[in-house]
Amino acid sequence: MFKRRTLTTALAAATLLVATSSFAQFAERTIKFTNGVNEDHPVGLGVKKMQEVLNAKTGGKIKINAFWGGAAGGDLPATQALRAGTQEMVCTSSSPLVGIVKELGAFDLPFLFANEKEADAVLDGPAGAYFNKKLEAVGLINLAYWENGFRNLTNSKRPVNKAEDFDGIKLRVMQNNIFLDTFKTLGTNAVPMAFGEVFTALETRTIDGQENPFVTIETSKFNEVQKYLSVTRHAYTPFLILYSKKLWDQLNPQEQAVLREAAMEGQKVERAANRALNEKSLVSLKAKGMMVNDISPAEQRRMFEKVKPVYDRSIPAIGNEAVSTVLDALKKARGG
Repeated sequence: MFKRRTLTTALAAATLLVATSSFAQFAERTIKFTNGVNEDHPVGLGVKKMQEVLNAKTGGKIKINAFWGGAAGGDLPATQALRAGTQEMVCTSSSPLVGIVKELGAFDLPFLFANEKEADAVLDGPAGAYFNKKLEAVGLINLAYWENGFRNLTNSKRPVNKAEDFDGIKLRVMQNNIFLDTFKTLGTNAVPMAFGEVFTALETRTIDGQENPFVTIETSKFNEVQKYLSVTRHAYTPFLILYSKKLWDQLNPQEQAVLREAAMEGQKVERAANRALNEKSLVSLKAKGMMVNDISPAEQRRMFEKVKPVYDRSIPAIGNEAVSTVLDALKKARGG
């Protein structure tokens, strides 16, 4: 009996030793991760998947402490904190980063991608790697491209079926030079405005419309103050999962590898959830009474032709190399 008990104890100790030694390359770490969306957004599912991977691969040694809905500040201040080495991670869309990496403005160009498949091919290929190098040069490591998605137009005046229907619509846009130029070129009265002010401005008819992904339109309840939803798909913006290079360089190769793996596994979950939720939101917005119209491929081409000058005007600010990198990758994705 004593020998059996001793053997059992020895086996348990050996098992514990193996389990402990298999995670010995990982230090105990709690990573601060901030973003501007709420936890019920698809990004929340992506972060949950990341933590599952980290639990399995590090024995729970690396943990994510996520702050939702901008609770720890905006995306741009957080990004600057990453550059300073005072915070580990942030999830942010590409647009706010243009002031840091001008080349990311390429993703703000109008009617760039026709669908998610094209966006995935460009972002997950050599073009995405090109932008990752630009980010690393300013102190940011991009672990993966997640998805914010396609933006679409709502307004209270009329359906937008053709290029001429944009004329005279007073439209809220982000404080972004390419977005402003795009919608002015399309004929709208483009008004830059903070997102938090948009609902009231729509409700009081200070502005006629706005543009955002379906999920944002529904969760922001814009359907209560907007009648028309036109599926323009005029812009696609990715989310970037950024890590501070200063803090990244303090990690060992195994820790770096597991964080990249976790972010890529999170990407699969977040993209799938975002696409499913966007379709669900579109159905819901129709059920709530919004008048939804698709735009014919011929009219999409007319809209693109109308905004082509925006590309030419934007190249000096973005850089010809960045624009060419994206357009060449897009041509390849389309079989060209």
